[in-house]
Amino acid sequence: MDSESGPSAASMYSEKASLAMILTLAYQSCGVVYGDLSVSPLYVFRATFARILEVDPIEEFEVYGVLSFVFWTLTLIPVLKYSLIVLNAQDNGEGGTFALYSLLCRHLKLSIVLNQQSADEELSAYKVERHPSVESLRGVRFRQLLEKHKVLQNGLLIVVLLGTCMVIGDGALTPALSVLSAIDGIRVAAPNLHNDVTVIVSCIILVLLFGLQQMGTHRVSFLFAPIILAWLVCSAAIGVYNVIVWNPSILKAINPYYMYYFFNQDGREGWISLGGVLLCITGAEAMYADLGHFSPTSIKLAFTGVVYPLLMTGYIGQAAYLSKNLDEVEHAFFKSVPEPVFWPVFIIATLASIVGSQAVISATFSIISQCMALGCFPRVKVVHTSKNIHGQIYIPEVNWMMMLLCLALTIGFRNVIGIGNAYGVAVITVMLVTTCLMTLVIIFVWQRSLLLAFSFLFVFGSVELLYLSTAYYKVPQGGWVPLVIAGVFMTIMYVWNFGTTKKYEFDFQNKLSMKWLLDLGPSLGIVRVPGIGLIYTDLVSGVPAIFSHFVANLPAFHEVLVFVCMKSAPVPYVANHERYLIGRIGPRDYHMYRCVVRYGYKDVRKDENDFENQLIANLAEFIQTEETSFNDERSSYEGHLTVMGTTPELLQRDFSSRMDEEESIRSMAMSNGGESLQSMEWLRTSSPAPVPRRRVHFDIPSSDTDDDGRDLSDVRRELTVLSKAKEAGIAYMLSHSYVKAKKSSSLLKRVAINYAYTFLRKNSRDPAIIFNIPHTSLIEVGMFYYV
Repeated sequence: MDSESGPSAASMYSEKASLAMILTLAYQSCGVVYGDLSVSPLYVFRATFARILEVDPIEEFEVYGVLSFVFWTLTLIPVLKYSLIVLNAQDNGEGGTFALYSLLCRHLKLSIVLNQQSADEELSAYKVERHPSVESLRGVRFRQLLEKHKVLQNGLLIVVLLGTCMVIGDGALTPALSVLSAIDGIRVAAPNLHNDVTVIVSCIILVLLFGLQQMGTHRVSFLFAPIILAWLVCSAAIGVYNVIVWNPSILKAINPYYMYYFFNQDGREGWISLGGVLLCITGAEAMYADLGHFSPTSIKLAFTGVVYPLLMTGYIGQAAYLSKNLDEVEHAFFKSVPEPVFWPVFIIATLASIVGSQAVISATFSIISQCMALGCFPRVKVVHTSKNIHGQIYIPEVNWMMMLLCLALTIGFRNVIGIGNAYGVAVITVMLVTTCLMTLVIIFVWQRSLLLAFSFLFVFGSVELLYLSTAYYKVPQGGWVPLVIAGVFMTIMYVWNFGTTKKYEFDFQNKLSMKWLLDLGPSLGIVRVPGIGLIYTDLVSGVPAIFSHFVANLPAFHEVLVFVCMKSAPVPYVANHERYLIGRIGPRDYHMYRCVVRYGYKDVRKDENDFENQLIANLAEFIQTEETSFNDERSSYEGHLTVMGTTPELLQRDFSSRMDEEESIRSMAMSNGGESLQSMEWLRTSSPAPVPRRRVHFDIPSSDTDDDGRDLSDVRRELTVLSKAKEAGIAYMLSHSYVKAKKSSSLLKRVAINYAYTFLRKNSRDPAIIFNIPHTSLIEVGMFYYV
């Protein structure tokens, strides 16, 4: 779940990848994907039999029944659901909750981002293949129902946020449960050791674990796979030993009859105890969430060929030991370890629990980063811990908050049982959300029949609902923890998304008309001074209202003005040659442009990117190619954006904002066939070294005509203005916004906007820092938004 690769590692390793490459990826996935899942044997039997022991001593048939549940749960959920079905639902090689939501938003035409554009549908990563003839009539009606009703769309967003927040809850629960379970094994070697000692040791390890996050894991990540594999091999070897020594007949527990007999004998107490069995599939969601870092083939191969058989062998061996030692449930795993190898196994178990915790912590950072990109989380500091490994990030505020939660859980519960109850609620909720979203993917993305989709929902949903019922029964015994964590994060996310949406709607509804701009004239009614002014806005079309505040409050403006929109596209990654959209605002002599810079929800905006050079290079290319692309200058006044950064041989396309389609009927499509006067490809490459910064140089045509006799005088003049403006310097202009609810708003809305959203904005990171804007070049003008 840690984002440690470049744009879609899975796309780099296609179906034609060599066997050696697949095996290498499978080996690496063992350390990243299966850490959490592999350490589950430390606490599953202990958590399962805790409820039964409160009533009566356990009996041998109950061990058989629980093992049967473990076997079939591991087979149904990770093997059948994830390996065979869910892993095939890729968003350009990416997986996880946001990947499913992104797929659905594109195929259902839902707005995953506020400033959605029709241009986004032309991105190479934006793949929508619809076959209306294949889609059933019921499927069409279902699609229309979702696309028509805003309530259903908000409901879908809430479901996605719920699953996301539960994953964040996992980031606090997994380290506490895994580390405490491993360290608790000391009490097997020293039975008289007080429980406080294991709690203190666990807390020390947790502090060290979270304290090391700021250094990044790339220096030690090469040890992850060997540690997990060593742990699985040890667990399986001990399992084989216990089966041979204690109870070879335990293999009969694979028969599903033992599940029926278990329920028949234990009834209600047996149903409640299933909350412990649920813990055997903790971490299975990582198989899909980490799809972007590996390939589906490698993940399937690693799980079915290595992890699943070794993991299951360990469970069977532990059950064989328990069936003949019914009074040693509390430390079942470590009691089953032969004494000569106890300490080596204990050390490996501790290391494996730390590795499993690391993967979940890194996943939490990645998810928070994706939420920020989609406008669902306040702006926080994101630190890139590796210059070579793409996407390995660290978020200080989230890290220390999770550490405090882990310590509070460890000290508060002081045992595995309570934390296990909380963990079960989080795990099964995430899986059920995935099942629901996957059902919609089968209908709308794969365009299969409703019968097949609801069969998937029934088979896996019924199993997960069974576990959900027993998990939520334990809410008073610790299950309330993930609900509280998810509730807090959902409130933050929803309030931030709601406030951001209302702010954007205010901007869109109050944008300035082109008539107002044209009436100002080329000088804009003020003095135009040398230089370039970058005005940041969320709008992808029209002139934002904040521009009138700038004009009214500043005595002079720069010769070249660029309205810059940094936006997220509903895809995981945007290719470099598709990142920039450039257009003109007003006539040529106004020297006003629009630049939309697009990022995917998993793209990394590195601070060392030379944004100024990239922007100027694309503006220069736009000026050169525009002359041959437009036949009517008035058609370039507004609404037309050209994809820049492509090679001259590629087709330049014209797009208008989807939200302005009705207003832009008068727009004309750009013609093909324009050759760039000069290739600017070398200017668009990023400069990895922050110093010295590169300067943009481009050749200005020395003649007023080209080889074909076309007039280039306007191009020469505009490139000259751009070159001189760049030499004069660049200023960045931002609005310092104050968002208030209208007096006529409901009480709930006033509380959400005036208090909750305002509090989050004051405590979130400043946009100037997010965009890496130098303070010496920053200009801010305050503006009130009444939403």
